[in-house]
Amino acid sequence: MEKYLKQNFDVEPKNPSEDALKRWRSAVWLVKNPRRRFRMVADLAKRAEADRKRKSIQEKIRVALYVQKAALHFISGAGRSEHKLSDEVREAGYGIEPDELAEIVRTHDLKSWEQHRGAEGFARKISVSLNNGVVSTDIPKRQQIYGHNRFTEKPSRPFWMFVWDALQDLTLIILMVCAVVSVGVGIATEGWPKGMYDGLGIILCILLVVVVTAISDYKQSLQFKDLDKEKKNIIVQVTRDGSRKKVSIYELVVGDIVHLSIGDQVPADGFFISGYNLSIDESSMSGESEPVNVDLHRPFLLAGTKVQDGSAKMLVITVGMRTEWGRLMVTLSEGGEDETPLQVKLNGVATIIGKIGLAFAILTFLVLTTRFLAVKVLHNEITKWKISDALSLLNFFAIAVTILVVAVPEGLPLAVTLSLAFAMKKLMNDRALVRHLSACETMGSANCICTDKTGTLTTNHMVVTKVWVSGEAKVVKSNDRGNELKSSISEKVLSTLLHSLFQNTNSEVVIGKDGKTSILGSPTETALLEFGLLLQSDYNTRSQDVKVVKVEPFNSVKKKMSVLVAFPGFKRRAFCKGASEIVLGMCTKIMSKDGESVTLSEEQRTSIMNAINGFACEALRTLCLAFKDIEAGANVDTIPDNDFTLIAVVGIKDPVRPGVREAVQTCLAAGIKVRMVTGDNIHTAKAIARECGILTNDGFAIEGPEFREKSPQQMKEIIPKLQVMARSLPLDKHKLVTQLRGDLKEVVAVTGDGTNDAPALHEADIGLAMGIAGTEVAKENADVVIMDDNFSTIVNVAKWGRAVYINIQKFVQFQLTVNVVALMTNFVSACASGSAPLTTVQLLWVNMIMDTLGALALATEPPHDGLMKRPPVGRNVNFITKIMWRNIIGQSIYQLAVLGVLKFNGKQLLKLNGSDSTDVLDTMIFNTFVFCQAFNEINSRDMEKINIFTGMFDSWVFMLVMVSTVVFQIIMVELLGTFADTVPLSWELWLYSVLIGAVSLVVGVILKCIPVQTEKQSCSAQRRDGYEPLPSGPDMA
Repeated sequence: MEKYLKQNFDVEPKNPSEDALKRWRSAVWLVKNPRRRFRMVADLAKRAEADRKRKSIQEKIRVALYVQKAALHFISGAGRSEHKLSDEVREAGYGIEPDELAEIVRTHDLKSWEQHRGAEGFARKISVSLNNGVVSTDIPKRQQIYGHNRFTEKPSRPFWMFVWDALQDLTLIILMVCAVVSVGVGIATEGWPKGMYDGLGIILCILLVVVVTAISDYKQSLQFKDLDKEKKNIIVQVTRDGSRKKVSIYELVVGDIVHLSIGDQVPADGFFISGYNLSIDESSMSGESEPVNVDLHRPFLLAGTKVQDGSAKMLVITVGMRTEWGRLMVTLSEGGEDETPLQVKLNGVATIIGKIGLAFAILTFLVLTTRFLAVKVLHNEITKWKISDALSLLNFFAIAVTILVVAVPEGLPLAVTLSLAFAMKKLMNDRALVRHLSACETMGSANCICTDKTGTLTTNHMVVTKVWVSGEAKVVKSNDRGNELKSSISEKVLSTLLHSLFQNTNSEVVIGKDGKTSILGSPTETALLEFGLLLQSDYNTRSQDVKVVKVEPFNSVKKKMSVLVAFPGFKRRAFCKGASEIVLGMCTKIMSKDGESVTLSEEQRTSIMNAINGFACEALRTLCLAFKDIEAGANVDTIPDNDFTLIAVVGIKDPVRPGVREAVQTCLAAGIKVRMVTGDNIHTAKAIARECGILTNDGFAIEGPEFREKSPQQMKEIIPKLQVMARSLPLDKHKLVTQLRGDLKEVVAVTGDGTNDAPALHEADIGLAMGIAGTEVAKENADVVIMDDNFSTIVNVAKWGRAVYINIQKFVQFQLTVNVVALMTNFVSACASGSAPLTTVQLLWVNMIMDTLGALALATEPPHDGLMKRPPVGRNVNFITKIMWRNIIGQSIYQLAVLGVLKFNGKQLLKLNGSDSTDVLDTMIFNTFVFCQAFNEINSRDMEKINIFTGMFDSWVFMLVMVSTVVFQIIMVELLGTFADTVPLSWELWLYSVLIGAVSLVVGVILKCIPVQTEKQSCSAQRRDGYEPLPSGPDMA
């Protein structure tokens, strides 16, 4: 079986090839209900059509962006159309139509831009101040005139559509036809109403199956819709009512002033107002990979594009479906998401079992029909046919079809969807947004996590606690308002330090309506500005009369940020801050105690490096601040990176998050190696790694530049022991991930927050983007977004990933046992006695127990701590393990033996003598069969541990399913006998049924004591890294 599955039903969890997707689709056979079975499977034809539409739209945009004006006139027919101002727009107080604004941006109409005198002119037309932004009370009016920033989405499918999908099951349709014929023939032979009961019972049972199935599918669809809505929600920074604030992309209106920085997605079409070095990646819109520089000469910004470098303010001009991105978004949702490896594999299992089931169904029908004909021959009645004979043959056919209903486990692949939907919903509540279904599944196999330090292992609430200035290290005390520090340095040094803090920043000091000061920006810059405000509370006194000329924003490659400012009197000065070693390397001078620039001696350089390392060993992040005076009149295209004067070194405390050390220990106990990859100083990184429990005594720490220079062979030798990589570039992270996956065959999860982390996130088996610190580019390339940036949440995702895998294995074990017993019972009985003990209605009820209700009970069990005390599931291991086969075969043998004894010796054993003894025995067999499945469902909660009751009463879904199964079984036997072919049972027979079922628990205990040689999973990755190999076996399950 496993060989067949690997050949035909094996797909990559991430970016599977088109060939693999087509291969498994062609291998699937005997699908009862394609509409339902493939509801959560990508439609390759629709996807291809959507790709064609998307490329067509991109080509039009590319033409509009890159073809000359003459060509534009040719494309549009006859230049730009005139737009007459409507009364509605005029009465609202605006001076330009929404369609005219959309056309100007779409066609990049520079002539109109100039005619309106740039952003200021358009701002007047849409009644907004470029300084204060939109007035909140105007938002409803703007949405009414210019529209909402929402894209057209397919309406949710109503409940009746799911009922219709469930009714598309071919076997159920055949059974309904049989039931209708049965009603007609039954009434003709037995009269009204007795003749309709058998057929009506089948119809009612089918309707019950359909309704329960539809409810389950409908709830899943609602969960996926909520998750999809959350995935598309982006938080943007805008200026409204004169202050800067964060709003949802859906709340954006025409006239909003949006602040853009590296990694942001442009949330709507708009115009550039002001900014520095703004470089836009328009590949998502035009297909062109070359970034575009946006400035006042090329001011157009398109929704959906990404900020590759720089920062800017933009004026929102067009929103929602009037943007080109809106049209593209419609095509992006077509075709569905790629199916997960487990969904594909279980489609394969369903195919194999379906073939076996079909063979048994045909054999059962042939055996029953042959015996029936043989009896007629023996009684010389072969030429005498009655309506009751036709009814008997119809009943044989219905039983064969019902065996097929039970035999083809449609619920297997759908159980994966149910389990994943449940896990994703729970993870969303636990602050993890799963963007791709397969990630939740793959995370259960992860045996390595490459994590960032800042914000993930630490709190990201930074405070400057130490500063080295004027030749000595000083402690920063917030309780004395920095008075001690201010009194110890000269006024000139203090002035230069404050200018460096307040001018060289991307953050903004905002005074709220309550008068309180808050800072909008990254945690590092917030810490620096808070330090500045501690030294001088009036932020504006240092900022007025100073004009920012040029900005080079921080990025993870340069590891520094520079700004060029102009002071009154034509004096210009460049300020720089960044990684200590890099900025110190740019400095040739240092500020003396009296504020003068003096030459930096080697002795002083060594002393400063000692101070930096001292700060770092205290787990402080270190930054150097420096400046350089630029000669008046010098033409500066780029801010220089040499001959700077060092002002100060600051040490920033970023405490380790509570619970991180425990979470790391949980990972190690679960066979998951944790590696820290950070851009920080190696001493800081090592100190934090030790505090978190990541760096062990025999672990290895390395800096990015040194790692880069290693040969492939050297990398292969050091990576198994590598626990910390400091001063790393995104390229180093990508290289590490590639080596781990390629050479060491590890299943790697990697965290990232920056734009440049996108390649590593894409390369990893599971890309984890940070929800707070992460850029939109990082989130788009990730599989899971960690909403609270917390390492403990990552561990929780791993735990749920394992739960999904184990839950599906439990369900498969349970369903295969039911399949084997139901098939063999009816087949053997048909061969031996000429009748099937389980009728059509009873088999349909059993099918619902094992399919929909079984999936609900077993596939939605929450994870327990024991899951993180076992090794991860390796790559390419057998899904149906030897342990599962042991349990399936053992339970099947017990159940078949019990049912066989009841079928052939039941009357004697139970002392049944009356005229209804056959009916009572058949009901007893049905009742015992159902209770065997109910207790085996409890057994399946744990495949290895003997105690299967742990946490059972905490799982309300499981308990609800079990209670519902028992209650409805009682109703079927005691009250619905007319329809279900049952008769009421005495309390003794009920007790026997329950006890025989309960013996399944004892059989389960005995089976779990039988040792099974499991596959020896490769523990090489764990054994090479300095940790002991994990114990395995039933006790550790």
